[in-house]
Amino acid sequence: MEKKIITSTNAPEPIGPYSHGVFINGVLYTSGQVAKDAKTGEMVQSDIKSETRKVMENLEAILKEADMDFSNVLKTTIYCTDLGNFAAINEVYGSFFKANFPARETVQVVKLPLNANVEISVVAAH
Repeated sequence: MEKKIITSTNAPEPIGPYSHGVFINGVLYTSGQVAKDAKTGEMVQSDIKSETRKVMENLEAILKEADMDFSNVLKTTIYCTDLGNFAAINEVYGSFFKANFPARETVQVVKLPLNANVEISVVAAH
């Protein structure tokens, strides 16, 4: 079992002691991503759809670094601060998948890092 740390220059630098992802035994586990722009370091929060899109783009960059894409995703976890935004989050989230959607849970939380409104992580495999 060789563990490989996955880091993408196209995803924002971690804000703590964690990696973008860990790849082991053909499975990629990503850290939760928020809508921080990798180039500017600024949060994208003009509206919940733009914020969700940036989160998904950050995840896409990490998947790409592991030679994967959203078709490899087995499971996702979505944390949001307001389930009232669920429909808008779901619309953007769903647009990144072609078919055979992964398993998922969505949880409302009180607060997220960097005052994000949504954070998403994935588990993917070859």
